[in-house]
Amino acid sequence: MNENADLAAAERYFGAIRAALDGLEIFLNNQDSPLYKHDLVAQTLSEYLQRLDASFECWRNRLGFTERFRISKAESGFPVFQNVLELENDKKDAKDRLAAIPPAEALRSEMADFILRNRDFPRDLQKSMAERTYLETVNQGEVFSPFLLPVTIRVSVNPKTMRPLYVVHWGAFDGASNLPLIYMAVIEDSSEDLVEALVGKDGKLNPKVKIPLPVGGLLNPELARRFDDFAAKNSAYSLSPVTIATSLDQDFPELHPKQLRRVVLGPFYTAGITEHNQKVADVLERVRKPEDAWLLTWTLQEVFSKAEKPGKRGLWSSEPSREEFHINTDDLEAARQGVSHYEQHALVPHEAYQALYASGEAAGIFKGFATHILSNGQVISGI
Repeated sequence: MNENADLAAAERYFGAIRAALDGLEIFLNNQDSPLYKHDLVAQTLSEYLQRLDASFECWRNRLGFTERFRISKAESGFPVFQNVLELENDKKDAKDRLAAIPPAEALRSEMADFILRNRDFPRDLQKSMAERTYLETVNQGEVFSPFLLPVTIRVSVNPKTMRPLYVVHWGAFDGASNLPLIYMAVIEDSSEDLVEALVGKDGKLNPKVKIPLPVGGLLNPELARRFDDFAAKNSAYSLSPVTIATSLDQDFPELHPKQLRRVVLGPFYTAGITEHNQKVADVLERVRKPEDAWLLTWTLQEVFSKAEKPGKRGLWSSEPSREEFHINTDDLEAARQGVSHYEQHALVPHEAYQALYASGEAAGIFKGFATHILSNGQVISGI
């Protein structure tokens, strides 16, 4: 494939992923969306989508001065992990590199002079301009890093247990599967100091304690750093949600995970670029508009505690309380994923859905998926 063809394919890919992320954002804000009813879930996912969108904008700009950009064509359809690492490294020294490149106005003036003097295109100056644009985007935007630290976004009190209850989220870009992952956990905290400080005698949050949400990290300062480390080491896609929740329960006697959600973004399919499903690829190739020839899937996984086994305190030994997590063994796929509940979703442009339907492949491709169709800036669900 020649350079022009490579650039055309890259532009097609970036256009498709941008349309897919925009469509997912529309779905999240749709009043008929099941996630809209859980405003915290939709709001949290939107924040990570914005980071992912900023990352793609950076990678798109990066192509103006470097050819190093690869996607996982045969698996996730997302960029390979190396791109995520490079973006993170560039973010660290973006200011220093920007200082070494002339300002944008000076570069434009030099480019105009070069064209007039040499009757040729100033490729080196164009690369410098592209690098400046890229570094400015990196420096300004909050990108999707390899690991995004936990944030506490809601605090309340469970009136039954009289414990503070936190809603915490964090993110990770999995290096093995090349998939963006978003985690949300509902956690009770039985630490004596926190219970005393946060829980009023009426069983409600102490109004005298002002909590400026969102708070970076777990609200409990004694456990925040350890919790960050735990999340960083236990966010791999290869770990099932029940494995992560059980490890959290065992590693932190004071913390009681009541629910853990994981959203797995992808795989993503693009005509002429991805190769992980030949049936999908063949049909998407027939879509008239390249910007409509894509399909985005995502999975929502959830594990919750059905009961808490009380701890035991004895003269010689003691056992902390333990959560009993519910796994839906009636559903073989839920049992395989290690979850209480899961949902598989697919978002597809109207023209691509028509092509899939006309081919007779739609029923097979979308089996088990809640299908959402993007049409004229709206998402239609329940097809």
